Amino acid sequence: MKLRLKEIREKQELTQKEVARILNTGKSNYNYFETGERFIPLKHLNNFCEFFHVSMDFALGLSDTNTFSKQNVNLDKVLIGKRIKYIRKLKGLTQENLAQIINTSQSTISSYESGDTLIITSFLYELCKRLDVSMDYITLRSNIIKTYNSNN
Repeated sequence: MKLRLKEIREKQELTQKEVARILNTGKSNYNYFETGERFIPLKHLNNFCEFFHVSMDFALGLSDTNTFSKQNVNLDKVLIGKRIKYIRKLKGLTQENLAQIINTSQSTISSYESGDTLIITSFLYELCKRLDVSMDYITLRSNIIKTYNSNN
């Protein structure tokens, strides 16, 4: 994974402590996000992208192009679930197939699709990477389904 959190932060000449404060998390916790030792929670990633005006796809290295388009997006787990289900069906996959692809259970996929649970960043990242789908699309930040990474 080609995280750009540090690059984006440094371009704005902010410290990890300042960004941690913006995201309402601890500096050491934010450091783990930047180094990739922990996945940044989706709500923090959403706030990071809004603050820096970058797309999730760009921030997490799914795309080499920043296609930031929407600000003040609420992470609606029901609508995100509907988009996950739409993509799964578009790709001709069952819940079990998708669960195998992102290394989880079918019941977890069902919980995401029904909107009972907000998908965790690591599973969303794998889903988007493996199916070549925009994370910004899934999280309602964009209406463009495909990522545009030069490596695809």
